[in-house]
Amino acid sequence: MNDLIIRPLKASDCAEWASLWHGYLTYYKLADLPQAVTDDLFERLLGKGGHFGLVAERQGKLVGFVHSLPHDSTWSLQQTCYLEDLYVDAEQRGGGVGRKLIEAVSAEAERLGCHKVYWHTEENNTRARQLYDRIGTLSDFVKYDRR
Repeated sequence: MNDLIIRPLKASDCAEWASLWHGYLTYYKLADLPQAVTDDLFERLLGKGGHFGLVAERQGKLVGFVHSLPHDSTWSLQQTCYLEDLYVDAEQRGGGVGRKLIEAVSAEAERLGCHKVYWHTEENNTRARQLYDRIGTLSDFVKYDRR
């Protein structure tokens, strides 16, 4: 793990990030997401919006990313931080990259004055949930969507 660097996303990361992003979208069956959405997200992750993006780099190659969104809360005077997307290259999973990315989000959220970090995943995402169950607290909340 000594060779793993967690750092903010940069404009020059676009091609490598896009490759990882495609893997993430494929996993969540969102591969038909319009390119305009991806382009806009990348700009927001670079600081041109409310999101922030961090990447995991190993030996000069991106191996993972995390996207987060600090926002106001109705339950606190401090902001809270939504960890929206987390992805680690399949060949790197199980080696601590995901944990390091979550720890980096937590540190950045604390630096920004957020009182907590939260995230969600699919119920059947068992591999990721093995990590989440060790470092987070499973909520009793059930998520609903409406278009």
